[in-house]
Amino acid sequence: MATKNIMIVGVGGQGTLLTSRILGGLTIVGGYDVKLSEVHGMAQRGGSVVTFVRYGEKVAEPIVEEGQADVIIAFERLEALRYAHFLKKDGVLIVNDWRIDPMPVVIGAAEYPDGILEILEKEYKVYKVNATEEAKKLGNPRVFNLVVLGIAAQHMDFTKEQWYEVIEKVVPPKTVEINKKAFHVGYTL
Repeated sequence: MATKNIMIVGVGGQGTLLTSRILGGLTIVGGYDVKLSEVHGMAQRGGSVVTFVRYGEKVAEPIVEEGQADVIIAFERLEALRYAHFLKKDGVLIVNDWRIDPMPVVIGAAEYPDGILEILEKEYKVYKVNATEEAKKLGNPRVFNLVVLGIAAQHMDFTKEQWYEVIEKVVPPKTVEINKKAFHVGYTL
């Protein structure tokens, strides 16, 4: 198979790293070669965090070029807008419909743009979800990233059982059940 390029974008503190660890583990379970690389804007809370996950028969380079991503998983709207140009023509953008103000907005030096999802939907195939609300219904807003991942899983090459197997290995033991529930919510959306 051709190399698949996945990008995870979010804000520091949103669990991007956990998500990339799940994806990395999954590609290994699936028997693929995988390269992961993380690019931090400001890795503290509030800064951009980008992770590239590339998997296939043989992957040389960890970095995904602009216009090459098959799937972009965005944990926040503005981050989706910021990195959408990495998407392939027929790629999919999965967006958590959630707002986190970046520092320039917080200090009043910039405005948070309006209508981000509408802008993105004009140009890209967008699947949006208010994953934070869905996770709150499960009783833990912090597992929202697994709701988003459940949607993304529908556009990847792995079985639900493979996802569960890796989630069980990667997330903290006490949180296995709620993380699997959150993944299931996204997977069935």
